[in-house]
Amino acid sequence: MTAATTTAAAAYRGSHTADRSPEELREIVSHVGAELELAPAEDIIEWAVATFGSKFCVTSSMGDAVLAHLAAKVAPGVDVVFLDTGYHFVETIGTRDAVEATMDVNLVTIKPDLTVAEQDAQFGKDLYKTDPDRCCAIRKVKPLADSLANYDAWATGLRRAETHNRVIAPVVGWDAKKGKVKVSPIARWSDEQVEQYIAENGVLVNPLVYDGYPSIGCWPCTARVAPGEDPRSGRWAGQNKTECGIHS
Repeated sequence: MTAATTTAAAAYRGSHTADRSPEELREIVSHVGAELELAPAEDIIEWAVATFGSKFCVTSSMGDAVLAHLAAKVAPGVDVVFLDTGYHFVETIGTRDAVEATMDVNLVTIKPDLTVAEQDAQFGKDLYKTDPDRCCAIRKVKPLADSLANYDAWATGLRRAETHNRVIAPVVGWDAKKGKVKVSPIARWSDEQVEQYIAENGVLVNPLVYDGYPSIGCWPCTARVAPGEDPRSGRWAGQNKTECGIHS
């Protein structure tokens, strides 16, 4: 562990940064966004941990544990937030449990206000079919926004290579909807770089990835993808929808 990493880890475990206003947070982004654009992923996480301490968290959908692995190296015990929508594949829940059991992270599982049964009773059965945007808003967007209330910054595994809509995703940016600093340490990574990191570090991967599901969401809205197709073409297949709303 480098001196910078040791400092970052100590900062995460022990520091409680002063409350910052949205204006102050935006000012931080304006100063460092361009500076960190070409920095290694570990350095970006080190900066975030040193800057925000325990008010920084990592989010993971458990398609793989690359981001959690990177963060745990820099700041052991880092909060890793997982959103349990109630519609996950068994394999996704299993990957979450394996990450919690084998990695030095604080796994935080959050859930929507409504259970699936309560949502069915209130909005009709299978809302993901009749109004997928509302379903995502209830089961993904709102609970994540609520869970980030105690953080100033959150890290995502967002990568520009995943979809055209994400090409301009900054490494460090301002999430105006959430009023948080949004950090995407592996935004510049290619698919090949992700695969190399997984192979070299023995990182956990959701087994569905090797079964034709390169992009994994809720089971009702995720389909297998044929070789050579857009990796995200299996998400909301047949619908005019490409994002759940968390990143848009």
